[in-house]
Amino acid sequence: MNIYFSCSITGGRTEETVYQTLVQEMLALGHEVPTAHLSSSDVEQVEGTAQPAEIFARDMKWLENCDLVVAEVTSPSHGVGYEIAIALTLGKPVLCCYQKGRKVSMILTGNSSPLLSFCAYETVEQAAAGVRAFLSGLAAKNR
Repeated sequence: MNIYFSCSITGGRTEETVYQTLVQEMLALGHEVPTAHLSSSDVEQVEGTAQPAEIFARDMKWLENCDLVVAEVTSPSHGVGYEIAIALTLGKPVLCCYQKGRKVSMILTGNSSPLLSFCAYETVEQAAAGVRAFLSGLAAKNR
């Protein structure tokens, strides 16, 4: 599957290890992740050289072409919220992962869309297991 991975860039990088683990897990399972570079430690420098209109056009194309979205939403991010809303509007399934005990926007948690799922985790291993379960559940539905 083609998976759009979404995470905070300018809103904070405290979950960077989780981002990297989730991306590596999806790649190891054989999925395409065009936004894998967002998990890297130097993403701010790499993305900082592009113009905002370029990033918007590129990311919207990736969202349109993806099968689903996996978003890490522990650190609040305007961009991540925007990407989730666009994905849901396009009819894409979305998994929002977040650290258990952290506050997540009520606009997300209050959304009753059947396309929106959540994975609260305490460890990075639990986050990766949540992503695996979400992906295998979608694969089973599509058989």
